[in-house]
Amino acid sequence: MFLLTSVLVAVVCLLMVWIFQNADGGTQRRKGEPRAMAEARPWVDEDLKDSTDVHQLEEDADDWQVSEEEVEHIPFSHTRYPEKEMLKRSQEFYELLNKRRSVRFISNEQVPMEVIDNVIKAAGTAPSGAHTEPWTFVVVKDPDVKHKIREIVEEEEEINYLKRMGPQWVSDLKKLRTKWIKEYLDTAPVLILIFKRVHGFAANGKKKIHYYNEISVSIACGVLLAALQNAGLVTVTTTPLNCGPRLRVLLNRPANEKLLILLPVGYPSEEATVPDFARKPLDQIMVTV
Repeated sequence: MFLLTSVLVAVVCLLMVWIFQNADGGTQRRKGEPRAMAEARPWVDEDLKDSTDVHQLEEDADDWQVSEEEVEHIPFSHTRYPEKEMLKRSQEFYELLNKRRSVRFISNEQVPMEVIDNVIKAAGTAPSGAHTEPWTFVVVKDPDVKHKIREIVEEEEEINYLKRMGPQWVSDLKKLRTKWIKEYLDTAPVLILIFKRVHGFAANGKKKIHYYNEISVSIACGVLLAALQNAGLVTVTTTPLNCGPRLRVLLNRPANEKLLILLPVGYPSEEATVPDFARKPLDQIMVTV
């Protein structure tokens, strides 16, 4: 009788554990979403999540600096073009950017550092929440450091392809002929790693909130891509999942900086190819009300 009671208790305990696990899994799935879809959802890199939180000041107000600085406002200087010139400039700029492609075959030919300086200065003109400018552009030229970056990225990317990304994501990438081997991290003469600063620091050491830091840095990355295209250089936009913390340590960046984008930059190699993609026409991307 005692043995039977013990077995019954064990069965009940196992049943309760199973019920709680399934209940927890159900709350994590979206309402109405089939279990198969939830399980196929790609793994999310916690380091890339936007940490902007309008309530973080309330949680620990003593640690945060409240801005009281006054900024002088000055007259705005603007160049207005005749309508014909506007049309010509806008068409030429579109045609320039329409030639931009993601290039994974990059020559080891060196590029002028003054050009890199200029394109990053251009990226730094991007707008940002409350003008906090929450970005850091780390330029890597040292071959040994570039190779260490490649080792970290390839180690994590292999796991991403095999486990984290999920079968749908991996399948969608097949047409790009991309894989976890990243030769361009060695061959490209310059790597630009763009970090978002999730918060800053005031002169007194208190934290300074960076509103919409990820959106702000993403806009700056868009400007950087346009500037690189304008300068005649190529790149491929990469988001190395789960590499941020290790790359941050390697590059001696502080804990308030999170890696957002990694760009290998240079000239295209002679054997460079790109997928024969077509972009969506205007009527599929613009709505006029």
